[in-house]
Amino acid sequence: MTVSDPIADMLTRLRNSQAVKKDEVVIPWSKLKYGILKVFVKEKYIKAVRIEELNGFKVLVASLEYVQGKPAIKHIRRSSKPSRRIYVKAGNIPYILNGLGMAIISTSKGLKTDNEARRAKIGGELICEIW
Repeated sequence: MTVSDPIADMLTRLRNSQAVKKDEVVIPWSKLKYGILKVFVKEKYIKAVRIEELNGFKVLVASLEYVQGKPAIKHIRRSSKPSRRIYVKAGNIPYILNGLGMAIISTSKGLKTDNEARRAKIGGELICEIW
């Protein structure tokens, strides 16, 4: 099955899996998706991510995080889409939920959270926002 926006597909898989209280979710592998999931692990939105092989294909297996029985991810949204890319300068990086949430930005120095990009004073493509 061909997916036109693989990152949006990954975010939807995370959202749907947490809605039905699954422990893990399987996502087709890509370097960008693996990087995004590593940022989620670092910020404690998911427990862990690992690379496995399923039917001869590499897949990512993300262990979902729950806090007192409720999903750690309350909201997750794709910002920049293939049909409408959103780029932000260092001074225009949005504060997600007044700083309580997080945005992931694809910069020339790799994937960064909104706070890391502000500190480094670099902009880039606004990938997604989460809280």
